[in-house]
Amino acid sequence: MSEQLPSMANRFRGFLPVVVDVETGGFNAHTDALLEIAAVTLRMDAQGRLVPDQHLHYHVEPFEGANLEQAALDFTGIDPWNPLRGAVPEEMALRGIFEMVRKAVREQQCNRAILVGHNAFFDHGFVKAAVARANIKRDPFHPFSCFDTASLAGLAFGQTVLAKACEMAGIPFDKSQAHSALYDTERTAELFCTIVNRWRELGGWPPVPPSDVAPTLIEPED
Repeated sequence: MSEQLPSMANRFRGFLPVVVDVETGGFNAHTDALLEIAAVTLRMDAQGRLVPDQHLHYHVEPFEGANLEQAALDFTGIDPWNPLRGAVPEEMALRGIFEMVRKAVREQQCNRAILVGHNAFFDHGFVKAAVARANIKRDPFHPFSCFDTASLAGLAFGQTVLAKACEMAGIPFDKSQAHSALYDTERTAELFCTIVNRWRELGGWPPVPPSDVAPTLIEPED
């Protein structure tokens, strides 16, 4: 019998991690514009290592009545009204991302996607708000669970800022390209894969069943 290849479906309880980053016109997911969204799917190679797979990126038109904070635009450097952005409506961007995600979920025999983000609650909140505005009924992501690389990087490398965490992980990071949804998503995907793979290399996966762990013998004191 041939050895069974590593399976993504078995690694995260049937969930497929998909890395997502958004750039926005503010901090309020319900009132402020979604301006960029990018996603990177992940796969497992023949050695059981997690690696980035497909990626997709959209510039997004502000929804009707959206708030745009000038401080946020200055921070990201995005001009929402620049015709060269090639921006598309929120619904089109979401449906494109979701189509890629659903295909990856099927191909890797997972049950559902789970969002990975750096400060994931922020990206997840904007995605969910845009889904509600677009009246999309089938969101492939878990409705409330996600993986946060800020927390994971704090544990693994003692850093929570994406650029500094990547530096500690040995991942090149060009600060001049930061705050582009696609660039940040690609670096976040590399960071997540690095942490998961290093945990595996340290013996943390697959977990050892309690019955296979030899009991620790404590010598009595004299």
